[in-house]
Amino acid sequence: MSVGFVMLVHEALDRAAQVARHWSEHGKPVVIHVDKRVDGPNYEYFQQKLADLGNVRFSERHACEWGNWSIVGATQSACELMLEAFPDVRHVYLSSGSCMPLRPVEEIQSYLDDRPRTDFIESVTTDEVDWTVGGLDQERFTLRFPFSWKRQRRLFDGYVDLQRKLKLSRHIPEGLTPHLGSQWWCLTRQTLSAILQDPRRAEFDRYFKRVWIPDESYFQSLARLYSTQIESRSLTLSKFDFQGKPHVFYDDHLQLLRRSDCFVARKIWPRAERLYREFLVPKSRAQVMAEPNPLKIDRLFSRATERRTRGRAGLYMQGRYPNDGWENGKTGGRYSVFEGFTDLFEDFEGWIARRTGNRVHGNLFAADRVQFAGGDAFYNGALSDSAPLREYNPQGFLTNLIWNTRGEHQCFQFGPADDQGISSFLASDRNAQISIISGAWAIPLFHSNRNFAELRKEAANLQRIEAAHLDLLRLGITKARVRIWSLAEFIENPMENLQLILDEIGGIGQRRLSEVPVMADLTGFGQFLQNLKNQGMSPHLMGDFPVIQDSTDKPQGRRPYLVK
Repeated sequence: MSVGFVMLVHEALDRAAQVARHWSEHGKPVVIHVDKRVDGPNYEYFQQKLADLGNVRFSERHACEWGNWSIVGATQSACELMLEAFPDVRHVYLSSGSCMPLRPVEEIQSYLDDRPRTDFIESVTTDEVDWTVGGLDQERFTLRFPFSWKRQRRLFDGYVDLQRKLKLSRHIPEGLTPHLGSQWWCLTRQTLSAILQDPRRAEFDRYFKRVWIPDESYFQSLARLYSTQIESRSLTLSKFDFQGKPHVFYDDHLQLLRRSDCFVARKIWPRAERLYREFLVPKSRAQVMAEPNPLKIDRLFSRATERRTRGRAGLYMQGRYPNDGWENGKTGGRYSVFEGFTDLFEDFEGWIARRTGNRVHGNLFAADRVQFAGGDAFYNGALSDSAPLREYNPQGFLTNLIWNTRGEHQCFQFGPADDQGISSFLASDRNAQISIISGAWAIPLFHSNRNFAELRKEAANLQRIEAAHLDLLRLGITKARVRIWSLAEFIENPMENLQLILDEIGGIGQRRLSEVPVMADLTGFGQFLQNLKNQGMSPHLMGDFPVIQDSTDKPQGRRPYLVK
């Protein structure tokens, strides 16, 4: 008794001929179906390459297309020829032209000889699988699919929607329970012949001709009617990505394929010279007789899928970027945003850099230019200080900055005078730590020597912008870590508030504060705010500032602080 191989071939004919010769020269019969769309000269050339092999046959040709009945028809024709031409065949192993044996043929034969009545075919009901891709599981058996999913996609989708709307449903043949599974199986002669010679075959064929992707359900369903012993698994290593597309194996997958202990693998890249040279050896290797176990490498495929769909945190790539929410974290590391601190403190950037050892930038989103640390015109990754270039894609600018400096905590300033297009991104980024002294923008206005009418107009505009920014940060969907003080609240206890920020950032300065930045002179600031009120503006973001400040009447709990 022997195992026979049925090959479905449509491309890479030279490689298919190489595999067919390997099986044939090891005494195994081979029946080949060549897609009818392969032109005559190439088909004749393919036949001539195998003409010297007496146990190779070519079956009736069908024009095969993915997802429709033609693949099942091609398989039926090839299997009928196999059972008719080779009566000693006890198992029929279905493979493709891109398949390649991973273990010696003798091992396959010995393994099947020990299991003479076992059918190896993945066969599960739609309720038991979660790997169907395309949104159709049970519906593939109850709707009709006369149109090609690949060539007539609009007709395909439209006809499916029409059947759903009209609540049309097909009748499943009596006694048949639809099952799904891999196309690549190994069936016994008894089971396969029972399927092909069934008196109800015409009824079953007629039904499955309008099932979607019948090559994954025809033999899988009918085998349940006739098999005495089914192992619901395939002896062929066949892996698919999250979109349902098959993984292709290359030369650098050699050790991975060996580790699987499977008998056959697909899909092999036609130009994987090392794989074909290694596995298609003229002499058999030592018999290992390990149980085929593709689960050994499932962990690697899961990690590959994770990297493909989520990637590394903060790294955007072409395959994921068009899909919102596919990113694995918006940025590649934690960073800090300070709003209002440079208005309240002198040389705040230098002070925070000394305390933390981090890179501290100015206003990265200033209207005139990007204020990189040290006043640099270019930064890591050739990022330019050009405001127009930054405005072309503010989110891309920030994510590139964080990615290019990963491993180093970045800090930068932000305020209502900056471009606000980045606000929603900051709010949605869990890596952002945002510290805000609301209303601090009024301090530079207070110290400026400008006409009061101009100051009032600019103050109203800045307050409106900052208020909208704060409302956005206070939404429940905000993922950033946000701390907001009004100006009056912050200067009540500046030492504690600065220490709180430093503790959260970390860095080299882990001790209690011993050096503090110089605070701007706020003498008369309360009267300035009152003047704004008197002119018709309501400066509410600064908190409650007294109009007249008495230096001898300090608020209870305020600690001494250096003031210019």
